[in-house]
This record gives sequence, C-alpha cells and structure tokens, in this order.
Amino acid sequence: MAGARILVVDAGGRGNAIAHAFSRSPSVEKVFVAPGNAGSSLLQKCSQADGAQIKSIDEMLSFAERNRIDLTFVGPEGYLSAGIVDAFEERGLDIVGPERRAALLEGSKCWTKDLLSEIGVPVPPYRNFDDPDEAKEFVDQFYDTHPGENLVIKADGLAAGKGSVVCSSRDEALSTVERIMVEPRIFGDAGNRIEIERRLEGRELMFFAIADGKNILPLESAMDYKQAFAPDEITAIRLFNRLSGNPNLENNPNTGGMGGFSPHPWLDDDLRETIMSRIARPTMRRIYDMGLRYRGFIYFGLMIMERDGEREPYVLEINVRLGDPEAEVILPRLRTDMYRLSRAVLDQRLNEIELEWNPEYHLGVCAVSGRVVKPVSSGSEERPGYPGAHYTNIPIRGLDKVDPDVLVYHNGTAFGDSGKIYTTGGRVLTLVAKGSSLAEARSKAYDNIRRIRFNGMRYRKDIGLDYL
Repeated sequence: MAGARILVVDAGGRGNAIAHAFSRSPSVEKVFVAPGNAGSSLLQKCSQADGAQIKSIDEMLSFAERNRIDLTFVGPEGYLSAGIVDAFEERGLDIVGPERRAALLEGSKCWTKDLLSEIGVPVPPYRNFDDPDEAKEFVDQFYDTHPGENLVIKADGLAAGKGSVVCSSRDEALSTVERIMVEPRIFGDAGNRIEIERRLEGRELMFFAIADGKNILPLESAMDYKQAFAPDEITAIRLFNRLSGNPNLENNPNTGGMGGFSPHPWLDDDLRETIMSRIARPTMRRIYDMGLRYRGFIYFGLMIMERDGEREPYVLEINVRLGDPEAEVILPRLRTDMYRLSRAVLDQRLNEIELEWNPEYHLGVCAVSGRVVKPVSSGSEERPGYPGAHYTNIPIRGLDKVDPDVLVYHNGTAFGDSGKIYTTGGRVLTLVAKGSSLAEARSKAYDNIRRIRFNGMRYRKDIGLDYL
C-alpha cells in the first residue's frame, strides 16, 4: 500500500522542522509544504507545493483535493485564526490544528487573560484597554502607586510574536502605548486594543503540549532567546532604535526568536506536573466545556516565580501552535512517529501514545537580515534589520560548507533564476547542531554558522552560553 501524503502549511523554519519530522515516518510517502521556502525542497521526501504559488486557504484546499492529501498539518497562527481548520473540515479533509474559535487563545490576548482569570489559572495583574488616553492614565496611576515596579504592554491581536513590549520606566510605558495605539501603530490593527500587565520578575518558560479534544500530553521544551540582541550589545541596541525611530533607545526589541536549545535546563518532572495540573489541564478543560475543537500543539508562555522555596507558574500568553525557533530544536529530538502521533490527535487517542525523545542536546542559532546600507537614487538608505525594516533578495553563500549532520532549517529563503538561494525575510536560516552535552552542540552550531554568509547577516553569539 502506498504511503501517506502530507501537506504542511507554513512558510518558515517551523514548517521545515514539521515537514522533516513527517519525512522520518516510514508510513509517509510524500510531504508537500505550502507556501514553503527553498529549504522545503531540500529535505528528503519533501517539496514546496506548486513552487510557492499556493498561499490562500482556498488554494490549499484545492491543492489538497487535487493531490490526494491524507493529512494536513498547520504551523502558523495566521492561518489558524483565519479558519483554515474549519474550511478543511467542512470539505471532509483531515487536518491538525484548532478551529477558528479556539485559535482566539492566541488571536486575542485580552480575551485569553479574561478566560484564564475567570477559571482561576494564575496570571499577572492586568487591565485591557481600547482607549489610549485611558491606558495612559492607568500607566501614570500605576507608577504613582507602585514605585520600583514596571509594566508589560501587549498588542491584543497577532503581531508575528513581536507584539509584547517589556517596559522599564513610566516614560517608556507611555511612549509604548502611543506607538502601539496612536502613532506610528507599530503592530497595525493588532494594536487597536492592548493589554497592560504588571511586569513579573522570575524566569520565563515556554511550555509545550499537544491536545486531542479529550487528552493533553506535555512535550519536551526548549530555552528560547526572544530579544534581538545579547544584553551586552548596548551600542547595537541603541543604533537599532535610532534607525527604527524608537525614542526608547535602551529597549532591546522582541523578535519571533533568535535561537534556543533543548532539553530545557531547569524544567524538571515536578515543575512539569505543576504546570499541567494548575494551567494546561484546566485551560483545555475549559476550552472543551465551551464546545471548542482543539486538536494540535499549544504552548504556554510562563513566568516562573520563586516563593518560599516553591516555584509558582503564571501565564503570560498562550500560542495555538509550535513556536519558532523552538520547533527546530524540539522536533528533531522526537523519536515517536509524527504521522502516528497526528493520527492519534485526530482520533482522540493521545492517551495511547507514549512520547519518546532523543536525549542529546540540540542547539539552534538563527541567522537574520541585519543592518545594511544600500545606494538609492537620492544617495543611500540604511535599514536597521530584523525585527525592523530590512533588505531581502540577498544571495546566500556557504550552505554547501555545512557539516552533513548539522540541520539547516530555512526561515526566509527562495531559489533565484540561477538556482542560487536568496533571502526573503527577516529570519533567514536556523542552523541546528546536536551533541552529548550542551557545550558540544553549541560549539558545533557556531562553528558551522560561521561558514554561511550573506550581506548584513547577524546572529546572537550567546545562545546557550549562560547555561554552560
């Protein structure tokens, strides 16, 4: 009997990692990725669906029917919030991911915080606002009555993982409200409404799980590096903000993720069970009780606070999919058959699955489109680079120099007419190396990423360094 035909919906490195996981299944014959990127065609059994021409939900539906797709797996939040799962299910096609209504867990931070607060899941003290003047008044009142404390301000809607601003002063918080809600509206319509919460001090943890509508299983996790620069890159941070027009020169901007490693250094069995019992199971139970269909990955962005020797988790946000770049360091460790796991999700049989993992460390470093000066008709134009304005269509060199046992997942690439690979986005490549220790994986990753070149290429030099 012929093997299964899979469609992975994703354009970035997470999609490469998901496709790679499916390709390792002996039950899978072919994996298509849409929209995909150049890397989608460089993985065994995998190809980019119709040469990256498929981008809309209707086009993906048509492709799935024409190509006899047995199972579709959705990576990014945008398609989930747009209702791709609902559309596929209406046509009788098997698809893994939450329905549109359940995707609101990520699509609205304000709605989610209200839901979690209502059922007693621990969250930071917060308020929601749709009026910038009221939000600024609240900021002033907070700083008047809470000396020494600070705020985090979040765009309510989807902002590609960059919609959260951690503030360190009253002026920065007031400026952030202005920049999100009034001018220049840095997150677009996602900032029509904001959530303002007290900034907690502790250790951040991204906690991943998979759910089938009845059961939820914890996954292995990863230490993620969200800020664009290492903390000691003060000059680079200030230059980025000056070029981006951000008056908060000391703000180290959030990104979708600059790298990470797995296994997580301090997520042990006791903390995992605390999170499952206090957060993951109650949240999903509430979703099920509301009649919402949730079948797929989920991750909880947490702050772990220490009190009287106890570790207390608080939910900062929920995302309705795997993270990127966390997927790139978690999924290569998955020994359980990805196709069998996905079928168990659709059949609500996760209770019959025992997840197995490669114990080796996997460390990933993201190469991004950094600062570049280019000539234009009026002279020259300097762009600050990811996560701000950046140049694309820049040729990439050195991919053939990477060791065979090192994974290169493509985030934003495309083939040019000459067959060369060019940049197409802010995050360009995530290079993943493994080793018996974190130090070994880290050394191999950095040794290999130094072999790759493109104009403006930048990456953080400190991934994993603080845990050696």
